[in-house]
Amino acid sequence: MIYLTRHGETEWNVARRFQGHHDSPLTERGRSQARAMGELVRDLIRLRDAEDWRLVSSPLGRAWATANEIGRASGLTVELDERLAEVSCGDWEGLLREDVIAEYGESLSGGELIFRGPGGETYEEVLARVETFLADLPREPERRMVIVSHGASGRVLRGLYAGLPKHEVLTLDVPQDAIFRLVAGNIHRLECEPVS
Repeated sequence: MIYLTRHGETEWNVARRFQGHHDSPLTERGRSQARAMGELVRDLIRLRDAEDWRLVSSPLGRAWATANEIGRASGLTVELDERLAEVSCGDWEGLLREDVIAEYGESLSGGELIFRGPGGETYEEVLARVETFLADLPREPERRMVIVSHGASGRVLRGLYAGLPKHEVLTLDVPQDAIFRLVAGNIHRLECEPVS
C-alpha cells in the first residue's frame, strides 16, 4: 500500500509561478495542509502496524517540509529520493504561468504545459525515473509507504501505478489537501481536514 501526498501550498503556487526544481516556502495554509496530512497519516498507519512503514520524500524543500510535518505526527523518519522530485521546467522555472501561456500559446495550457519548458524534462523522462522508483519498492501486500511528491511527478506516479494512458494522466487532479491510497491497482482519494 502507498499513501501518496503532494506538498502543501507554496508562495509560488499562490503566485502561479513554475517551480520545477526551484523552491519557495510553504505558505501558512501550506503548513496547515502538511499538519493535516500528518494527522491523517498517523491515524491511517496506526491501524496497520506503524513500525513497518517508510516515509519517503522528494528532496526539494517544499516536499521535505511537508514530509517533516508528516514525520512529526506519525513518528516516521523521512528518507529522501531524487526520483520523486518535480519535473524540471528548465528555462521556465520562476516564470508566471500566464506569461508562459501568453508567449507559447493557449494550446499548451493543460497538464502537458509543465513538460514543455525549454531545457526541462519531458513526460517520458519523468515517467522513466518514477518507474524505477516504483520498481524498487517491495511488492504488495508487503509494501507500506508514505510518499511526499509534487503535482506533476505525483500525477505521473499515480498514472503509472494504475496503468493509465498519458492523456488521462495529464488530466488527474493535483490537490494539496488530500492523500491518495494506492492499493491493489486502485487509487482512492482521502480528504484532509485543515489543522491550525
